[in-house]
Amino acid sequence: MKNNNLVIYRYRWVVLTVFSIINAIIQLQWLTFAPIAREARLFYGVSALNIDLLSMIFMGVFLIVCVPASFIIDTYGIRIGVGIGAALTGIFGLFKGVFASSYSMVVLAQIGLAVGQPFIINAATKVAGQWFPIKERATAVGIATLAQFVGIIAAMIFTPMLITETIDGKYELSRMLMIYGIISFIGAILFLTLSREKPATPPGIERYNERILVRDGLRHIIRQRDMQIVLIMFFIGLGMFNAISTCIDQICEIKGLTVAQTGLIGGMMIIAGIIGAIILPILSDMFRKRKAFIIIGMVFMTPGLIGLTFFTEYHLLLISSFVLGFFLLGAGAPISFQYSAEITYPAPESTSQGLLLLMGQISGIIFIIGMNILGMIPFMITFVILAAVNIIFSLLLNESKLVQT
Repeated sequence: MKNNNLVIYRYRWVVLTVFSIINAIIQLQWLTFAPIAREARLFYGVSALNIDLLSMIFMGVFLIVCVPASFIIDTYGIRIGVGIGAALTGIFGLFKGVFASSYSMVVLAQIGLAVGQPFIINAATKVAGQWFPIKERATAVGIATLAQFVGIIAAMIFTPMLITETIDGKYELSRMLMIYGIISFIGAILFLTLSREKPATPPGIERYNERILVRDGLRHIIRQRDMQIVLIMFFIGLGMFNAISTCIDQICEIKGLTVAQTGLIGGMMIIAGIIGAIILPILSDMFRKRKAFIIIGMVFMTPGLIGLTFFTEYHLLLISSFVLGFFLLGAGAPISFQYSAEITYPAPESTSQGLLLLMGQISGIIFIIGMNILGMIPFMITFVILAAVNIIFSLLLNESKLVQT
């Protein structure tokens, strides 16, 4: 396919597909225990915070590995950068399945998986920039983000289905963790086999221009006024999502819901995010607008968050979860990632994306600890206030100049 004398290669969809698969798998491994916190406590004989720790490990390790991972991705490319993440996912995913009955070994496996995560999730805008023309990039990032949601929804829905109750009233998790381990190993092999670094010729005119070095790019990114605003918005929005996803079972337990209902509440949020990630980035590319869709996401996610905080009826919680997921995940993540890559050009894409994710991991840890100390619902009220703050920040953004070219 040719576009203004540029050749657009069909193999871009193969690269995006295998990247999306490993992206989904690492999210599956991150939130494996979130919807079954009660059962995992019984299985391992540990506290609720110990089970939350299995998810928080990813956030803590991300703080350390994020910048080095972005540096490796931008310096050595997708094949090596994401390849490291894929290899760690395959190895430690299988390790977790083999040693599923030992809490200490599972913690070790989570650390290995957590090291691999930033090598994968920091690369979505890099993959889009290497292989896709500007008019398709928000769509490509949306598909990669959608894959993350698929991994999360698989954890929310299938994990409760794959565990079994024993005669003594406890639960058996080993089969579920081994299945996830095998899936992780296969996904790693697929990426390492089928991924390619970049096409023979760039997909956009700006790709002919050299991007600045990672260190200089980091300074360039931080100095951008709009990027500073987006970093604050991600600190609030992504941290909120990370905390709610990790503590979803505790939130729903307070509201009197069963484990199965908890899985569906969490799953509904991600299903909505998948739908939003399909529709909203395509519309953003079609209309060549980023700011408007970011504002829409921030405004309309807020009623969903309010409902998830105050409602107790199951059907109202499902509706609230859908609204929150559609606008927060469908617009807030993929479009904001691409917007940030555009406003910070010529800084490396994975550096800007990595910084956004880093902010969400820092706040996620803070929010999870706060929810466990202050209580789930009182802290959710704080989230509602912070959501209003994000609406104000979104109105202060300037439109991306690159998308309008």
